[in-house]
Amino acid sequence: MAVRISENRNGLIETERLLIREMEQSDFDTLCKILCDEEVMCAAYESAFSLEEVQNWLNRHFKRYAEYGFGLWAVVLKETNEMIGQCGLTFQGWRDKEVLEIGYLFQKAYWHKGYATEAAIACKEYAFKVLNASNVYSIVRDTNIAAQNVAVRNGMKIIDKDTKNFRYIDMDFYLYSAGQTDETWFI
Repeated sequence: MAVRISENRNGLIETERLLIREMEQSDFDTLCKILCDEEVMCAAYESAFSLEEVQNWLNRHFKRYAEYGFGLWAVVLKETNEMIGQCGLTFQGWRDKEVLEIGYLFQKAYWHKGYATEAAIACKEYAFKVLNASNVYSIVRDTNIAAQNVAVRNGMKIIDKDTKNFRYIDMDFYLYSAGQTDETWFI
């Protein structure tokens, strides 16, 4: 898959079908289509977000852009210029360490079309080529088979399992990992 990484802030990463860029406040309504959708969010977090939680989510990523130069980004379908999801890189806690995670959430109308995989692969290349990361991870709920499949198609393997608490609910997660070389999968 051809991935073009740009220094242009309007489009950080470009793939065959997607443009991946920083989210903007004007993306709020589209982000609500993802984070306020009960079906989408039950797969990842057990319940949909409120409008206030969506704004807090967006603000967190604005802060991450300023602090780290990355976060979850808007995934835009080049054909229509529509934001269809989000995918990107964040530091996430796993046991007693922080790992560089590739995360992804898409509107359900765009599930099972390969967009999440295409975006996740591009973000992995960005992490390796731009951030010079030796490893990337995806933390995926044990019941979210579709997201697990994206991690596998992104060249990742399960290296650990743990229980995390979100919104007072214990959920089991797998830690998937890929390294620049096969020898660097483990944290």
